Amino acid sequence: MSPKSRLYTLVKAWKNKPFQEVRDACGDPWLGLSSQALEEHQSWSKRQAISHEPIFNCKGTKLTGSLFRPLLTASDMQILRFFMEGLDTIAYWYRSGRFIPGILPIPTHAIASNGYVDAMSELILNSRLPVGLLSIGIQSIPQSDITDACKEGLMRLRRLGVLLHFLKFSGSSEELHWITETQLEGVHIDMGQIRESELASDVLSQLRKSPYSPTEIYASNINLVKDLENASSLIADHAYGGLMMSPVSRHQMLQINDSRIAKAIFSLHPHPHPNQNGDK
Repeated sequence: MSPKSRLYTLVKAWKNKPFQEVRDACGDPWLGLSSQALEEHQSWSKRQAISHEPIFNCKGTKLTGSLFRPLLTASDMQILRFFMEGLDTIAYWYRSGRFIPGILPIPTHAIASNGYVDAMSELILNSRLPVGLLSIGIQSIPQSDITDACKEGLMRLRRLGVLLHFLKFSGSSEELHWITETQLEGVHIDMGQIRESELASDVLSQLRKSPYSPTEIYASNINLVKDLENASSLIADHAYGGLMMSPVSRHQMLQINDSRIAKAIFSLHPHPHPNQNGDK
């Protein structure tokens, strides 16, 4: 049996089990993995513990979500395993009493694949997560030969209550057309790229051309105070990056206190000047 078929067998078996932590389930025989594979997975878990990037509102006063970074560079054979890990973490936060939405990046070709979408759908249904906690991060617009299949995959995921984000928006007309047509809930703009080349002034207005548009703007890769200023000028809804907070473990995410974060990030913003009467 090939590694790929073993992985799909794992997913099929997993849907019939109560949703639980991947680490806790590693010793169960129904996983269908060899002891060597289990050891590799456990060692992977230890190596990748610091993998959740916190997302805040643009003023830094509230934790609004998390980006699961391992999926950004996952190989085809790692996608479903990392997807399980990400789902498990969101469920762990939810069971711990924290409503922390998670963004799980998935490559476009996987969304266009019935096999991957079937497997992800089974895992999502088995997780029993409430609507609004899970978002899929699309990493690029689909090539013309898989556009229809990608749309079908996105439609199937959306029927399960999954929100859709575009993670690497550069401002091109092709991206803008696709985002508008698909009505994505989130668009992520790299502030490092904004430093190099200004975003066309009409791009954001087109993204938000309707006051009822579901699309929210995420300012990513915030590493300098200038990036934070640019995010504010773009009127971004959310922001994340090294300046806001470096990636943390899933346990550390539970310890993030909104008030402490607000105090730390507020110190980066200029304080409003009082008027002559001493009022702000």
